[in-house]
Amino acid sequence: MSQNPPENDPLEVIDEAELPDAGEFSATDEPVSEQSSEPIDPIAALRAKASEWEDRAKRERAELENYRKRAAREKADGLRYANRNLLSDLIPIIDNFDMGLQAATKESEDSVIAQGMRMVFKQIQDFLESYGVKEVEAAGKAFDPNQHEAVSAIPSPEVPEGDVIQVLRKGYRLHDQLLRAATVIVSKGPEAATPAE
Repeated sequence: MSQNPPENDPLEVIDEAELPDAGEFSATDEPVSEQSSEPIDPIAALRAKASEWEDRAKRERAELENYRKRAAREKADGLRYANRNLLSDLIPIIDNFDMGLQAATKESEDSVIAQGMRMVFKQIQDFLESYGVKEVEAAGKAFDPNQHEAVSAIPSPEVPEGDVIQVLRKGYRLHDQLLRAATVIVSKGPEAATPAE
């Protein structure tokens, strides 16, 4: 006695007449693009895909190389300027030592104290130079707002207008970065003659 399968049975019996004939498909059929009915050359498609991946690999390699160079540059800069804060804090101490040296030299140029202070000051300057600290050139130079800080301008018949007459406080650079600007007085040039009454 044969039973009909239940209507909700997931395993439905499919009539073989509804299935497509196996001869309708073959392994040699070429893929057809969705936009047009022309067949796509599979080799050309693979070459295009390979070219796309090659371009992507080249871009990724260039980005990685740029990152490595940037990281190396940042590391070198970090080492080069690692002592910036320490050296900045040391500059006021050097100013005070320089003032003490000038006072000792005024009393007696050949005194033992002045000679000893000159030796210590030379050691300090050599130490700073070994770390890349250099004094900003100011006296007699043209005023440069990137390196100098002018506190006043006075007339001078000898010094051309815009040049530094006097340095009130030395400025310092660490390699190519400014640690402290030089405080200066700038010339206004010769004073204009007052018209006769």
